Amino acid sequence: MEKNHVRNMAAIAAMTALMCVLGPLSVPVGPIPFSFQVFVVYLSVYALGARRGTLAVVLYLLIGFVGLPVFSGFAGGAGKLLGPTGGFLVGFIPLAAISGWFIDRSERVAAQFAGMLLGLAVLYLFGAAWLAKVANLGFDRCMAAAVYPFIPVDALKIVLAILLGRGLRRRLRAAGTEEKSEER
Repeated sequence: MEKNHVRNMAAIAAMTALMCVLGPLSVPVGPIPFSFQVFVVYLSVYALGARRGTLAVVLYLLIGFVGLPVFSGFAGGAGKLLGPTGGFLVGFIPLAAISGWFIDRSERVAAQFAGMLLGLAVLYLFGAAWLAKVANLGFDRCMAAAVYPFIPVDALKIVLAILLGRGLRRRLRAAGTEEKSEER
């Protein structure tokens, strides 16, 4: 196995592990706990690129699905992933893919921020629709309870991920982990 493949696997595993460590930490605010999950998803795609960052997210979700307590509030299992807040968890996949796509294609912070906001909007819509369906609540009510209160904090998470992610991505590039298709 080539060194580059080993480094790539190690980088993906490290970001997945970071999600598993920080994901359970949360502060309860309404039906959806405030957590570090969105921040770590952003950091993962910023550091690893769209494809590998999204893979790290999928691995994180699979680890939680099989029952390890890696989701907010130290929860895990299919019930958590398929329950009322499961749409926000599953929504990490399009969040990562969309955000990573913009990050991979532009050095401009404004474009990256806009792409990350777009990914967040998709996450919010998916999560709120899922919550409305599973909890039998109105979509507007779900948006008011589970989305609107989190917009300012999640925007701050984007800024922090950009600030930290730039340095992390440079270090990973220097270590030879970036794939050719993800170079800018």
